[in-house]
Amino acid sequence: MHLFVYSDFSAAARAELTRQLPAGLDVEFATDRHSAQPPAALQTAGLLLGNPPASWLTPLPPQLRFWQIDSAGIHQYQELRPDFLVANMGDLFAWPCAETMVAGLLALLRGVPQLAVWQTRRHWEGGAFRQRLGVLRGRRVLVLGRGSIGLAVAQQLVGFGCAVQFVARTDPQAQLHTHAEVLATLPATDIVVNCLPGSATGYVSAELLAALPPHALYASVGRGSTTDEPALLAALQAGRLAGAVLDVTAQEPLPSDNPLWGLPQVLLTQHTGGGYPEEEADRMKVFLRNLGHWQRGEPLENAVTLGRGY
Repeated sequence: MHLFVYSDFSAAARAELTRQLPAGLDVEFATDRHSAQPPAALQTAGLLLGNPPASWLTPLPPQLRFWQIDSAGIHQYQELRPDFLVANMGDLFAWPCAETMVAGLLALLRGVPQLAVWQTRRHWEGGAFRQRLGVLRGRRVLVLGRGSIGLAVAQQLVGFGCAVQFVARTDPQAQLHTHAEVLATLPATDIVVNCLPGSATGYVSAELLAALPPHALYASVGRGSTTDEPALLAALQAGRLAGAVLDVTAQEPLPSDNPLWGLPQVLLTQHTGGGYPEEEADRMKVFLRNLGHWQRGEPLENAVTLGRGY
């Protein structure tokens, strides 16, 4: 059987994956990740690892029997209706994503971006800057989405004594479920952390942003499409929002002329939030375990239904 890999693995990781594949399984790695047309190797593949462009999968390759998506997000594939098994990476990236959000919030509150600029200039501001700093301890936080990333964010923030509430439409363990409940809570919220999937397009709207107090911070690690970016930009530029930590944006890479680049109260972490040293090895481990499950007819880890979005 043929495996097609569309993933940003290093040369060493490719060699290791090839070494660990079961006998009788041949592999081909994508060489042109930006082609408008799918390569012939994908059209004949029975197994797929990675996140090729959705246009490459329309129609779906006829011989595909198992697809391991190597991200947590699957929103770009929601229009596909495969009749074979599909899995994602589950909570593999949850903890590092949460750490990125907490690190960004701490950095904004403690003035780290401005201090870093002064360091490059060898400028000592010292005591005059102390009164402008904030603390994370005791902040009232609203986490949008009670998935693995949202839960990890809450676990980390509880250590700072933050009061955390969740927003989730159907999760009974979330404190808030409706749009009206969220709007009523936002005026007394210090921080909003957006962990929503791509299916929640435009959820963070101009109306929601306007309901926040001017000292509030916004952090987003779900999908860029879930935020009304022009409304966010307007709120930041007008001083109606104190700052933002953005791991995701509506367009990636963020165009060089986007005003977000130039706002000192914005931290752009460039969709690196899920990164950590063992990421490649762990992604391969998930795939190889699921490959074994599939071969033995066992349930997959992190099986998903694309049409549902999870």
